Amino acid sequence: MEITIGGMKTLESGIGGEALELMGINIFGSFWSILLTAVAVFFLISSLIWMIKVYPKKPRTGVKWNSDCEFQSKAVIDGDDVTFFNVRDFFWRTTKDRDEKWDEKITVNVNEIKDVWFVVDHFHKIHGLAHTFLTIEFNDGTCLSFSFEARRIKGQRYHPWDGMWRNYELFLLVGHERDLLGLRTNARGNKDYMFRAITPPGKEKQLVFGLAKSINSLIENPIWYHSILTTCNTSIVKLVNKVTPGRIPFFLRNFLPGYTPKVAFKLALIEDWGGFENTLDKARIDEKAMLWDGKGDYSQMIRTHLPAKKSSTSENK
Repeated sequence: MEITIGGMKTLESGIGGEALELMGINIFGSFWSILLTAVAVFFLISSLIWMIKVYPKKPRTGVKWNSDCEFQSKAVIDGDDVTFFNVRDFFWRTTKDRDEKWDEKITVNVNEIKDVWFVVDHFHKIHGLAHTFLTIEFNDGTCLSFSFEARRIKGQRYHPWDGMWRNYELFLLVGHERDLLGLRTNARGNKDYMFRAITPPGKEKQLVFGLAKSINSLIENPIWYHSILTTCNTSIVKLVNKVTPGRIPFFLRNFLPGYTPKVAFKLALIEDWGGFENTLDKARIDEKAMLWDGKGDYSQMIRTHLPAKKSSTSENK
């Protein structure tokens, strides 16, 4: 149908996919052309900025780091013993009120590993944005947490957008569980889940050795943190696949740590505590952690609220 005013065609609409025109301009065609051009220009400019300003950046040395990531851990492997140096042991009352302490060294024996725990910390209202880390529990009650994080200079705050542009180094923090998990459950008040990992026989030892080697590698060859490609979770996936090749296949959810529990459950990477929803419910520990009085054993207390280890775990692949 055509509408004309004073002999001029002003609007033409077609049927079955014909173009809509206004004053002789193809509206839909122009919109998509403009949109595609804008996207192309954006990516071109971003690529130029990356190549000129971002890519040449080198990991920083000789700078003053934030106190919570001030010291870089290192590890020494001696047979079945592994000694970790600069182990963080902060006591958090709030995010700003804390007692700072670093243990000079902690020595553990891989034959004394009791459990491996996978922790998911939801720090953002967007469900997919979360932090993941591992805790290794030993028979003597020692619980060491290993967390791949963004290392920040003094006064610098973390933001996912900044992490896209080489603003943080990748940092493997080693600390007591009462520090790394307690910060998130009690000081920040985040929603946190703790799953017992299923490891093939002997692989838990290789996992600790792999963590030790990763710590030393980051000292010798520092790399940049990236909010999508080199994160807490992608670093764990990479490490697990080194220990057991192909154990975690490629999933887009690997880039959104908040969704990893479902993937881990389907892949039998974590124990089944009565179906996924029940497992998720039983794994939530932040509400229980808030009951801690700050004096007793934090790790022991939260484990009283978690299911006992299944005897068949060691038989899983």
